[in-house]
Amino acid sequence: MKVGALVLLFSAALATTLLRECSLALSPDGIALLEVKNSLNDSKNFLRNWNDSDDFPCQWIGISCDTQDSRVISINLPYMQFEGIISPSIGKLNRLQRLALHQNSLHGFIPYEIANCSELRALYLRANYFQGGIPSNIGNLSLLTILDLSSNTLRGAIPSSLGRLTRLKYLNLSTNFLSGEIPEVGVLSKFGNTSYTGNLDLCGQQVDKPCRTSLGFPAVLPHAASDEAVVPKGRSSHFIKGAVIGAISALGLAFILLFGFLWIWLLSKKERAIKRYTEVKKQVYKEPSAKLITFHGDLPYTSCELVEKIESLNEEDIVGAGGFGTVYRMVMNDCGTFAVKKIDRTREGSDQVFERELEILGSVKHINLVNLRGYCRLPTAKLLIYDYLSMGSLDDFLHEEYWVENRSLNWGARLRIATGSARGLAYLHHDCCPKIVHRDIKSSNILLDENLEPRVSDFGLAKLLVDEDAHVTTVVAGTFGYLAPEYLQSGRATEKSDVYSFGVLLLELITGKRPTDPTFVRRGLNVVGWMNTLLRENRLDDIVDKKCTDADVETVEAIVDIAAQCTDANPDDRPSMQQVLQFLEQEVMSPCMSEFEESHSDKS
Repeated sequence: MKVGALVLLFSAALATTLLRECSLALSPDGIALLEVKNSLNDSKNFLRNWNDSDDFPCQWIGISCDTQDSRVISINLPYMQFEGIISPSIGKLNRLQRLALHQNSLHGFIPYEIANCSELRALYLRANYFQGGIPSNIGNLSLLTILDLSSNTLRGAIPSSLGRLTRLKYLNLSTNFLSGEIPEVGVLSKFGNTSYTGNLDLCGQQVDKPCRTSLGFPAVLPHAASDEAVVPKGRSSHFIKGAVIGAISALGLAFILLFGFLWIWLLSKKERAIKRYTEVKKQVYKEPSAKLITFHGDLPYTSCELVEKIESLNEEDIVGAGGFGTVYRMVMNDCGTFAVKKIDRTREGSDQVFERELEILGSVKHINLVNLRGYCRLPTAKLLIYDYLSMGSLDDFLHEEYWVENRSLNWGARLRIATGSARGLAYLHHDCCPKIVHRDIKSSNILLDENLEPRVSDFGLAKLLVDEDAHVTTVVAGTFGYLAPEYLQSGRATEKSDVYSFGVLLLELITGKRPTDPTFVRRGLNVVGWMNTLLRENRLDDIVDKKCTDADVETVEAIVDIAAQCTDANPDDRPSMQQVLQFLEQEVMSPCMSEFEESHSDKS
């Protein structure tokens, strides 16, 4: 890997020399971008219009410039299937405010030169193959608002310098190989488990995992010479000196024995943890009356404990009910809490087929999906075990009176929920094999954790897409108001029908109204028809939920436009969920849109 990186760097240097000789007209930012391009393997030729004959790179694919001085302020090139490395020349773009290279196949190290981009606000590098550590000088990017390095192969400790990023609002370092204690400094202390999950060797208060690197007393013992200096001279001094030496020796021996014991224990524990996390393990309850299968081996309970708890659930434990079953809250003896869905309907086909599909679903794990932890078959029922999310569903926050009175959602929270939900659905559509169509996307299936981060639930009840040509299922499911027109007519669920349902969810977030609100129904409309009517009448202000006093016109228009594309009557004209996610990240999660405008107005 290192040899390949050196070859790419050499090639980039040679190309740079040639560029300087033949592209005198191109701006310095354009030359730097061509150097970056030369370190990438653009196999699909997405960057075909990056020409050295241009004066400025502002019309190049994925590039945005300041309108006044044509300096590059944004590189937005996700999902381009790039390979190669990020050239150190990226540091020459000292006016860069957004760098988005996520969902490619880049490798090598994150260049230290990236810290030269002192105006950087957003850095998206997730879902690549970056290795090495997190550059400590990223902590010098004082304007950074979004840092997403998740789903790479980064190793080592989290630099404490990141705590200096006082403007940081979104941090995602999950699904790497980071290790050690998470520094409790500055902004790092305010981000919870979701920012760090999937790093098995991380510990600290943020992930509720105590660090065991200390034995409870100083690692450096007092030096005998320093102790002797305070001991009185004479016969008693020899006695005291001998006693001190004996005590230190005994303490040292005890230390060695204790350290050895803890070392062996920690090694065995680490081996067990690695074994649990690197494979999806199954525990089968052998009794003929019940069968239990658990997924994700980090479920720290025996089959007997789980079945006993499941069998003891009663009406007092019910926390919800839906079209597919009743949901119970199950609390284990150590206070670990799970949601158990009792399936009311009988599944077509054999138990073997059902369980084989569940094994596939049990292997699906993503930060924005609710984990399916296990399956229990009792003589009277089938039950699914999920992670329990204490804050309930998006439907509760938007529509239940209790939440409306106590904790309504502001505009910023709604945007984060929309983007996180899109990430989960895009993962189901584009990263799972076989692909998964949800079929029942709605606000009650978007669950929220204590930080109001969304988790898409009930995808385990979707049909798996096996036919790569058709990508359809024929079992009608879903909730009226969210269903695409073609799905209602044909019963054929596709990825594009999921996109339609997500567009309705976006409108629900914008308006605060259910898709079948009585004010729509009386006029023979649903939320999509109502939105189109108001847009034709240029009444955008009437669309936004009145409780969202912090909503700004620019992002409202962007979200409404995305929702309109998702709910297009023609499924072929709807974007994919991957494109929807890209739109949301580009238009909504891109930080400081207002700061851009303010900086332009200040210059003028």
